[in-house]
Amino acid sequence: MNKVLIFLLSISSIITSAQNNTSYWQQKVDYKMDVDIDVENYQYKGTQKLVYTNNSPDVLEKVFYHLYYNAFQPDSEMDARLQEIIDPDRRMVNNIGTKENPKYESRIAKLKPNEIGYLKVLSLTQNNIKVKYNVIGTVLEVILNKPINPGEKVTFDMNFEGQLPVHIRRAGRNNKDGVALSMAQWYPKMAEYDFEGWHADAYIAREFHGVWGNFDVTIHIDRTYTIGGTGYLQNPQEIGHGYEDKTQKLKVAKGEKLTWHFSAPNVHDFTWAADPNYIHDILKMDNGVTLHFLYKNDKKYTKAWKEIQLFTEKAMEYYNKNVGEYPWKQYSVIQGGDGGMEYSMCTLVGGGETFNSIAGTVFHELAHEWFQQVLATNESEHSWMDEGFTSYISSMASDKILREGDGKPSAKNYGGYFYSVKSGIQEPLTTHADRFNTNAAFSIGSYTKGSMFLTQLNYIIGEQNVKKVLKKYFNDFKFKHPTPNDIKRVAEKVSGIQLGWFLNEWVETTHTIDYAIAKVENKNITLARVGKMPMPIDVTVTYIDGSHENFNIPLRMMLGKKPTNATILKDWAWAYPTYTFTTSKEIKTVEIDPSQLMADIDRSNNKFEKE
Repeated sequence: MNKVLIFLLSISSIITSAQNNTSYWQQKVDYKMDVDIDVENYQYKGTQKLVYTNNSPDVLEKVFYHLYYNAFQPDSEMDARLQEIIDPDRRMVNNIGTKENPKYESRIAKLKPNEIGYLKVLSLTQNNIKVKYNVIGTVLEVILNKPINPGEKVTFDMNFEGQLPVHIRRAGRNNKDGVALSMAQWYPKMAEYDFEGWHADAYIAREFHGVWGNFDVTIHIDRTYTIGGTGYLQNPQEIGHGYEDKTQKLKVAKGEKLTWHFSAPNVHDFTWAADPNYIHDILKMDNGVTLHFLYKNDKKYTKAWKEIQLFTEKAMEYYNKNVGEYPWKQYSVIQGGDGGMEYSMCTLVGGGETFNSIAGTVFHELAHEWFQQVLATNESEHSWMDEGFTSYISSMASDKILREGDGKPSAKNYGGYFYSVKSGIQEPLTTHADRFNTNAAFSIGSYTKGSMFLTQLNYIIGEQNVKKVLKKYFNDFKFKHPTPNDIKRVAEKVSGIQLGWFLNEWVETTHTIDYAIAKVENKNITLARVGKMPMPIDVTVTYIDGSHENFNIPLRMMLGKKPTNATILKDWAWAYPTYTFTTSKEIKTVEIDPSQLMADIDRSNNKFEKE
C-alpha cells in the first residue's frame, strides 16, 4: 500500500513539475531612481534601487543590464555596423559622396569626447554587498555574490552617471527640431530573462525587450525645462508647467532646479523628454484618459501640433474599440527624437511643419501602445509582430479617420513586399532584427510583411474572425510577452482552423504564393500551385449567361474552412500541384481571388477569359 502511494505521489510530482516548467511566468522589476541633470553639459548622475523578483523556475548565477548610450561612441558595435551595412539609416550617416554615387560616413565615428553617449556604473551592490561586474560594450555583466533562487527577491543598489549623446538615433541632445533632451534608454536597464534565457543583446540598431514592473523616478532639472514622458506626475502643484490643478494654489520651491516625481505602474520602460521652450496642451477624453501634447513654441510647428490633438483622441477611440481598452490614464505625444518611436505611455515624434507630416506617425506610434507597450513582444526577435500589427491597425485607422475610407484590410501596401521578392532581398521574419542583411529587408519584412500576416489571415479565416482574434489576443496576453505561437493559437481557437502551416510558411520561410489558372475546358477548371506556399483559394466564375458564382477551396491542412457564402468545394491537399473542379454551366471568365487580398506575386496568370 505504501509503495503504491509513493508511486502515485512520484507521478503527481513529475506531472506538477512538467506543468510548472511549461506554464507561463515572467520576471518583475521595481525601480526607484533619482537623477540630477546638468543641462549645460548634458551629463547626469543618479541612484537606482532595483528590487528584482525571480519568478522563473531557474537559479540565476548572473544578471545583465543594458547600457544603451555606450553605443554612441566611435568603434562601438553600432558604429561598426553603420560602416559595414550597404544601406545605412540616413539619419545616422553623412553622405560624403554624391547623390548618384553616395559614400556614407558614420556620424558616430566622428563624435568627440564631449559629444558621445555613455552610461557608467560607479558602484553596485546586491542586498548591500558589493558585486563584481564587467562592462561589455552596451551590456553590463553582473556576477552575483549569491545566486537568486526561484521566487526570491533581491535588491540591487547602484550609483551611475551618464552623458546624453549628440542626437543620432532615438535619443540625444538638440535634435533636428531643436528639442534639448530626448531621454530614451537613459538608465542602466535590467535585461529580460524568460523561457528562452537571457536577452542581453548589444545595442546595434533595433529595438527593445524589457522586464515588466513599476517605476518611481525623481528628476532634478533646471526650472525652465518642461518634462513630458512615461508615468504620472506625483507633485504637479510643486511643478506647474501645465500639469497643475488650476483651482489650487501652486507651491513651487525657489532655486535653480525643480524636482519632478513620476510614478509609472505596470510598464517595461521609462522615457522622457525636456525642453525650456515646450508648449504643453492637455486634452481630457471622456473615458478618463488625459492626452498631453508637448511641442516647440515655434510658429512653424504650432499649427500642425494643434490640429493633431483631436485626431489623436479619435485614433485612441478607434484602437480602444477594435483592440482593447487603453489601460493607463495618460498618454503623451512629445516632440523629440527622430521620426517616431514608441515608449510606455508616450511617444517621441520628430517634425510637424505640416499636419500630414506627423499624422501618420502619431497614429502609428499610438497603436504601438497596444502592440508593444501592452502586448510586449520581443522586438528584437519578433519585430514583425509589433511593427507589423501596428502597421495593420494604424493603416486602417488612418484610412477610416484621416481619409474617410472604409477602414477595411486591403492590398494597398503590398508593393514593398513584392519588391523584396522580385529583388531577392527578402529574408525570413525569424531573422533577428539586427541581423538582416539590409535595412530594406528589415523594414519591408517587419512593417509590410508583418502587417500582411494579418491581411493573409483575413483571407484565410475571414475578416470577422480576425477582428475577434485581435480582441482575444489583447485580453489574453496584455501585460505579458506574447510569442508568434500565441497569436497563432488565438487565431486557431477563434476560427476552429489549424494554422501551424501558415505561421511556418509566412514567418519562418521566404516561400511565396503564386496560383495560376492552368486550363479551362468546357465546364472543367484546372488550377495550379506555382509558388511554394499553399493557400486556400477563392475563385469567381462568370458564366456565358451573365451570372456568376463564387467558389472556396479550403486547404486540407486547415482542417476547416472560413465563413463564406461561396460554394465550398472539396479541399486541396498541398502535395498535389494541381486541382480540377467542374462547374454547372458554360464558362466565360475565371478569376482567382478577385479581392486581391491574397499575396499572389504574379496575378498575370490569375484570370481566364473565353475568346
